[in-house]
Amino acid sequence: MPATILTSRERMLRMLTRKDHDRIPRLDGYWPETIKRWQSEGLDGDYASVLKLLGADIGGVCWTWPVPFPGKHEVLEQTDETQLVRTNMGKVERHWKNKSGTPEHIEFGCNSSEKWFDEFKPALLKAGLSVNPKGSAESLARLRTENKYACMQGIESFEAMRQLCGDEILLTAMAAEPQWVRDMSRTYTDLIIRDLDAAHEAGCEADAVWVFGDVGYNHGTFFSPATYRELVWPDHKRLCDWAHQRGMKFIYHTDGDVRVFLDLFVAAGFDCIQPMEAKAGMDVRELAPKYGRKLSFFGNINMVVAATGDREAIEHEVRSKLAAGMANRGYAYYSDHSVPPTVSWDTYKFIMELLDRYGQYE
Repeated sequence: MPATILTSRERMLRMLTRKDHDRIPRLDGYWPETIKRWQSEGLDGDYASVLKLLGADIGGVCWTWPVPFPGKHEVLEQTDETQLVRTNMGKVERHWKNKSGTPEHIEFGCNSSEKWFDEFKPALLKAGLSVNPKGSAESLARLRTENKYACMQGIESFEAMRQLCGDEILLTAMAAEPQWVRDMSRTYTDLIIRDLDAAHEAGCEADAVWVFGDVGYNHGTFFSPATYRELVWPDHKRLCDWAHQRGMKFIYHTDGDVRVFLDLFVAAGFDCIQPMEAKAGMDVRELAPKYGRKLSFFGNINMVVAATGDREAIEHEVRSKLAAGMANRGYAYYSDHSVPPTVSWDTYKFIMELLDRYGQYE
């Protein structure tokens, strides 16, 4: 196998089934400010140029995120630096105009079960698809000509509920009004599957479903395994089953320390987890020996270490984590979330050199 150079698609397919392949697959994400810094430090190109230099193997073909008020973007007030906006989710946020960053959440319109059942659920059910089926199929065809691994992407129900209601309202409701949360999760999952069905029926027969939802933070999960199993896990399993029934893999993105959920991820049939946030205590060196025959791992290279510029520490970070993930043939490179502007272009080029040096299979 090492003498054979695989296509990106072949490489990912084999990684996700933990079979022999030539090198670890690669992908990463970058802040806009990171690309600007790198351009000032000698990068000749843009975001796409960096992915090409990296040798990225994976592309997206669609993004599903059902919203109750499509197209809504009402500017309520603004300054030179910020805008106060009522969004397509029916909430009010303050956004930075000229830099990246999490918006300030001012008000959530869906702040009670009554609001959900009377206003927001009907609006969601009335709204059309959040994907373009024809465009999804065209994106897949383009990735196929490049032999890239193609993913249908989108939000999952817990993240959708967080964005609709806010953490305080949602997490309180999970304890006090579980029937409301269960209905929201089921509704969102129905609509996400509706989107995926529409794209698939239009010819978008991708390789994987890759969903995004943060069920953890830097000190643990937002709720207990028992609560997850009761309220959210059944809908995660539905998405996973949808993918598997169509010959696709299922990749799950979550930030935070989610170690206590890993057994439930395995039970639902997840194929891979990403990005394995090192700052929250996720460590492939700890997890691969225990779960590496059941799960593939995607990410975990600590950007706090990368930001130090200490080449010895960076080499240890990359080399040791690649070795752990590669032991079961189930590892792909990604930063442990995305690459911030604290990481220099010289440092990132060094990381790419390390991937070439240590990311090849014998």
